Amino acid sequence: MKKRTTMLLLATAALTHGISCYGSTADSSGITMPVRNTIKIEASDSKETIIEKASHVVPTANQLSALHNEFIAFIHFGPNTFTRMEWGNGMEDPKVFDLKELDTDQWCEAIKAAGMKMVILTVKHHDGFVLWQSRYTTHGIMSSNFRNGKGDVLKDLSESCRKYGLKLGVYLSPADLFQIEHPQGLYGNLSKYTKRTIPRQVEGRPFSNKTTFQFEVDDYNEYFLNQLFEILTEYGPIHEVWFDGAHPKTKGGQTYNYPAWKELIHKLAPQAVIFGREDVRWCGNESGNTRKTEWNVIPYQDNPNTMTQFSDLTDRDLGSREQLYKGKYLHYQQAETNTSIREGWFYRDDTHQRVRSTDDVFDIYERAVGGNSTFLLNIPPNREGKFSAADTKVLNETGQRIRDTYNLNLLTNAGGPQQVLDNNPNTYLLLDKDPREIVLTTPTPITINRFLIQEAVATHGERVEQHTLEAYIDGAWKEIAHGTNIGYKRILRFPQVTTNKLRVRFTQVRFTPAISNISAHYYDTRPPQVTSHRDYQGMVTIQPVQHEFNWNAHGENIASNLNAGYKIYYTTDGTEPTDKSAQYQDPFKMDAGQLKAVAILNNLTGTVHTERYGFIKKEWKLLQASNENEKHAAVLAFDEKPETYWSAKASGKHYLAVDLSRTQTITGIAYTPQKENTEGMISKGVVQVSNDGKTWKEAGRFTFGNLINDPTKRYYYLPASVKARYLRIDVSEIAAGKNEASIAELDIF
Repeated sequence: MKKRTTMLLLATAALTHGISCYGSTADSSGITMPVRNTIKIEASDSKETIIEKASHVVPTANQLSALHNEFIAFIHFGPNTFTRMEWGNGMEDPKVFDLKELDTDQWCEAIKAAGMKMVILTVKHHDGFVLWQSRYTTHGIMSSNFRNGKGDVLKDLSESCRKYGLKLGVYLSPADLFQIEHPQGLYGNLSKYTKRTIPRQVEGRPFSNKTTFQFEVDDYNEYFLNQLFEILTEYGPIHEVWFDGAHPKTKGGQTYNYPAWKELIHKLAPQAVIFGREDVRWCGNESGNTRKTEWNVIPYQDNPNTMTQFSDLTDRDLGSREQLYKGKYLHYQQAETNTSIREGWFYRDDTHQRVRSTDDVFDIYERAVGGNSTFLLNIPPNREGKFSAADTKVLNETGQRIRDTYNLNLLTNAGGPQQVLDNNPNTYLLLDKDPREIVLTTPTPITINRFLIQEAVATHGERVEQHTLEAYIDGAWKEIAHGTNIGYKRILRFPQVTTNKLRVRFTQVRFTPAISNISAHYYDTRPPQVTSHRDYQGMVTIQPVQHEFNWNAHGENIASNLNAGYKIYYTTDGTEPTDKSAQYQDPFKMDAGQLKAVAILNNLTGTVHTERYGFIKKEWKLLQASNENEKHAAVLAFDEKPETYWSAKASGKHYLAVDLSRTQTITGIAYTPQKENTEGMISKGVVQVSNDGKTWKEAGRFTFGNLINDPTKRYYYLPASVKARYLRIDVSEIAAGKNEASIAELDIF
């Protein structure tokens, strides 16, 4: 094996955007090819040439800096916090934003404790309400009672970020329901494109920054550019500008002059990456799902540096060889894995709105950051202007686990190539001859269950396609984990092993791999998370969580392998379970009520699992349904099998009614959407009740937001309890304007 060390040099050209050459790399024959952020595929290129080009696509300096952030915070805050809605309608009275106190220091203290490096604030969500003192609208915090209309959430947060050493980003929604719905609104008003000066000067409020721009734009683009100018010049430095692709409503064929937006951002915030465009892309879901293989070098049909519209990339495979062959341009565009710590993006309450456990957040952290993406976790402030106690507890515990696990590198004194052991991102080992492998030895045996690898993506891009980790045990090499690509960072998770010799073999590569960092760690095993399921007969089973999106190639996070010896305890009256509670042995029958269960291992108590179960469905009967599809009968809506579902054909008004077999006191419902596709997500509906199955009375109206991107179980509690034998769901609205309706599971409390 020939070993060479090269210092990572970020040339001045790396700060530019487009298809600039940042440097070059050489293979063992000395032939060089320039490394670039975007490389064009020529019609004459062979498959081998395409793959070689892909291995020379690298991040810009801004993208690399964003990758180093690894774990960042999202803040959704606004009128929805007070209306308890996910999406507002744009016509809310600004005074509904009834904020009395604001503690952005508390936000940043918790964010810092979690190990996050940046905060992105929704300064304007789809409702058009702004959280800063904008010169260009009155629909915002300036028209609320907060600090007599003088409050400025963005200013407070900017100051807190500087205090706690955090970067700041902004979410500015291109969609704007206020500008759509207001009679004098600018969105889609069919105004002409004319030359306009940005910023538009407002008497009495001059800008300290005297930069000006001339753009050919219409009224709404001018409005948007003026607000970008305010944010980027008066609250910075800004490190990320986040553009959401969601559009609850459009009007007048409104288009966005993205080239003008981009020019202004590059000039005023030269260190910022742009989300939703050429710099950073959405991972494709909002539930914490990660791809098994997340390539950041992906194909495009057009040059992404000159494109004006970007589609959401949701396919499971974006960057494999077969996908690259289809492209006309190869481009570096990293993913952000975004999800919320709570059910929904905005705060609703501390009673019914569930909060992710520390186990769950830490698991997503390892999968996202350790899977070549950035982890963006939303923490919504409450109506007191703070993070709730449950959220801060999870943030503090998550940060502590990250530090406990990854601050101690068990290979600190290991023997082997120092280029990968020196914890210096500017050095790397070039594996340009077979066997492509790295052997590491430690003075004494170490016990590990985490292994971290990084490629020198800044200078050599992404090259490893398959790799295997082996440990020398009982005189022989034994495979303990394997993975696909590496990219910026890969974390392998596996049952613990003890050894003094490790070997990483790179079994499939696109070009000569350059490995910049390797470390080994031990995660202090905790009791497993548990979950429960109740069947049609009312029998409850409690078992360890098998993570839906986990890497299971080697049994990682499977409780029988990692947490042997744990015991599960539970309660059915809503009280917290302890080792004095009933111990779970076998399935048991449970009627309506709240189950709480927890695993305990070596005197450590795991995360408490809570599930509210409704009435047992054994005696339920279908009373009526609007219609049903051939493979998705109406009775599948209450069979206690979420993988099956009722689907109503796309015609007429949809409804589903059930006979509970006897009169019950009803306090609410739970709706589980089907996950097979995005059809039939019921976003609005009416709960009707009856005692004879013929005469119906309205008991409540529900709204469930963001179902397509986060198809999780949703709860609705009636304004007042009712007694009834029959219950009907009348569908008022289907998400994304679809016509079919579906229910994977209906629960009634």
